Amino acid sequence: MTRSFRASLKPEGDVELSRYLAGWRELTRFLTPLGSIVAFAASEAFIKVTALEARVQGPDAAHYTSLATMAAWEQRAGSAQASGSRTLLLLHRALRWSQLCLQRVATGTLGGPDAGVQCGDAYRTALAPHHPWLIRQAARLAFLALPSRGRLLELACPAAGEADARAALARAAGVLEQVYNRTQDLLARHSLLQLA
Repeated sequence: MTRSFRASLKPEGDVELSRYLAGWRELTRFLTPLGSIVAFAASEAFIKVTALEARVQGPDAAHYTSLATMAAWEQRAGSAQASGSRTLLLLHRALRWSQLCLQRVATGTLGGPDAGVQCGDAYRTALAPHHPWLIRQAARLAFLALPSRGRLLELACPAAGEADARAALARAAGVLEQVYNRTQDLLARHSLLQLA
């Protein structure tokens, strides 16, 4: 799952969009079996990935090679409000939620807060500030239905023991955090963090 995300980090500090979207495709496949709320979030992300891929592969593809080229072109064109930049911002927020969930499931302790509580906390940190009250309440209830940490680890890494599954999720969360931080910096530099 992490290979494409890692490859999206260009040495000069940009994010290559085609690799970023390939990483998202892998992430949605990874998240889908983890429970209904996670599957719903993955399907919403998949719709956004598909919309952004249409731009990356479309007639204006030369302007959608990286986050910086996309942002600069859309700002010059004046179409940032209903654009690839807005779609990427929504994915960016969801990436933070995914990263926080994976990290918390990987590092949570026995007897501590269960995965549903920790993923709910991640939601309140990363996504809830951008959602209306009704969505926040529905999400709060949905996180109560998440499988236990042990079951999530088993679903995430079916052939691995608990220690190996935790290590794999922690590594994945680390890569997602690197991509999130780079993307956050680029979106801030282009004044795109408040589009949606």
